[in-house]
Amino acid sequence: MIETVRRPAPVTFSDALAVWWRVGLHSFGGPAGQIATMHRILVQEKKWIGEPRFLHALNYCMLLPGPEAQQLAIYIGWLLHGMRGGLVAGILFVLPGAAVMLALSMLYAGLHGLGFVVAVFFGLKAAVLAVVLEAVVRIGRRVLRTAALVCIAALAFVGIFFFQVPFPLIVLGAGIAGALRAWLRPGQLPQLQTPDGENRDDKPVVDALLDDRVPAHTMPHLARSLQVAAAGLVLWFAPIAIVAVCAGMQHVFVQEALFFSKVAVVTFGGAYAVLAYVAQQAVGLRGWLQPSEMLDGLGMAETTPGPLILVLQFVGFVAAYRSAGELPPLVAGVLGAAVTLWVTFVPCFLWVFLGAPYVESLRGNRKLAASLEAITAAVVGVILNLAIWFALHVLFTELETFRGPMGLRLLVPVPATLDEPALLIAVGAFVATFWLKARMLPTLGAATAAGLVYHLVFRR
Repeated sequence: MIETVRRPAPVTFSDALAVWWRVGLHSFGGPAGQIATMHRILVQEKKWIGEPRFLHALNYCMLLPGPEAQQLAIYIGWLLHGMRGGLVAGILFVLPGAAVMLALSMLYAGLHGLGFVVAVFFGLKAAVLAVVLEAVVRIGRRVLRTAALVCIAALAFVGIFFFQVPFPLIVLGAGIAGALRAWLRPGQLPQLQTPDGENRDDKPVVDALLDDRVPAHTMPHLARSLQVAAAGLVLWFAPIAIVAVCAGMQHVFVQEALFFSKVAVVTFGGAYAVLAYVAQQAVGLRGWLQPSEMLDGLGMAETTPGPLILVLQFVGFVAAYRSAGELPPLVAGVLGAAVTLWVTFVPCFLWVFLGAPYVESLRGNRKLAASLEAITAAVVGVILNLAIWFALHVLFTELETFRGPMGLRLLVPVPATLDEPALLIAVGAFVATFWLKARMLPTLGAATAAGLVYHLVFRR
């Protein structure tokens, strides 16, 4: 008797559309929470993709500049239904959060000076410290498994915190260090094994279908890659060129487009790493907004669905709102937010569509995994830098700059300016996050309530 092996039915586009809407509406909790949501729905519940292929796609997306969670959605959507699947997955991942973030930005601009709004964001900013520090601990526990990786993370932190080494150089150095480690010590290469307990005779849909018949869109093809690159670059830069011709290179929309296009290219390691770079540039050098306002934007992004990098939409809104020129400030802010969204997310689709076919051909390459692992270790140090930068600006009202030899630059808090209520709320958020294992949204809500009580009762 010949046993018939049942081939799984392909995922229909309408089924995928419903799932991507669900993912977009439930993508709270920052990159880790969003990746966990996709893993639960796509790997465990729907069984559309297997664990090894999911992790392989995630490793590639962590290598890319930009939000790795959204790029992971694009990648999996592309695996399922080609380019249209990737477009739908990526757009729906961002759309709900972008709509909410725009509404919050408009309310913030109009009500920012009111005491009630100040009170709301007072507690929220203090709680964000716990969220960022929890990201450091979570990623560090997962990544820093060897002394070499701990050393890479420490060097990355020292470089960016004390010497303001550009983030792209840190990523490049970490990638080279990982490649050298793989070459000099091949016995320590990371393992890329199928997790224990996976039934190899019951493969998820994508894995089974790709094993039976490799779809054309997953195979590397030079001519198609050139077409994708050309179309992506035109979509990315044509609107910038039109605005530059009409308004001039110094217009705020053009400056935002150029700056955030640079961010889309040079920032690796997810939203927290992006924020470290943007805080240096948009706050420190360009003066588009204050450190406290950057924290306000991050607090809003933490409490809305979608990638945390939507905080850049807030930055773009505020910068254009304050440099409106002849436009009404609110209209300028909305257009600034739209420009920022465009140049932030269009490149994400380009990176995935351009590189995914080649990455699929590299599944199981342990040397590539070693470089990715080293880059992720460096990102831990960068996120720690972000946590300390936030803590200094939230907990102290005055900072002094100490300059030393070899480009050393250090922000030193003035002890007498310690904001004790902010410290108490931050400590409470730390206790809730690390000891009580409270979820992020309840923690942020409790901290916001504490800030409101303090301002309404003790500072009336």
